[in-house]
Amino acid sequence: MTVDLTQISFNEEGFMTDPHQWTKEIAEELAKQEGIETLTADHWKIIDFCRQVGLASGKAPTLRQITTGTGISTKDLFALYPKGPAKKVARIAGLGKPEGCV
Repeated sequence: MTVDLTQISFNEEGFMTDPHQWTKEIAEELAKQEGIETLTADHWKIIDFCRQVGLASGKAPTLRQITTGTGISTKDLFALYPKGPAKKVARIAGLGKPEGCV
């Protein structure tokens, strides 16, 4: 993927290899690829939380960490990011694959 003339690298599973290349524009494009046409305030709350945790720890947060840290229920998380929210939000947030994801 190229954004603003910057080549963005992804691994074989579609996760960015350098989270520091991430931008909101990249997130919006990745969300569309995941079937999410518009990122709402709740989407961004989750993305921002995941980036904060992921950059600090070097690992994408788990589903439980996301729900606890954002106050967004598991049900609502699945509504915002259907079919594997922890994996989808990690990809959109420019982080690696969360541990425990198949």
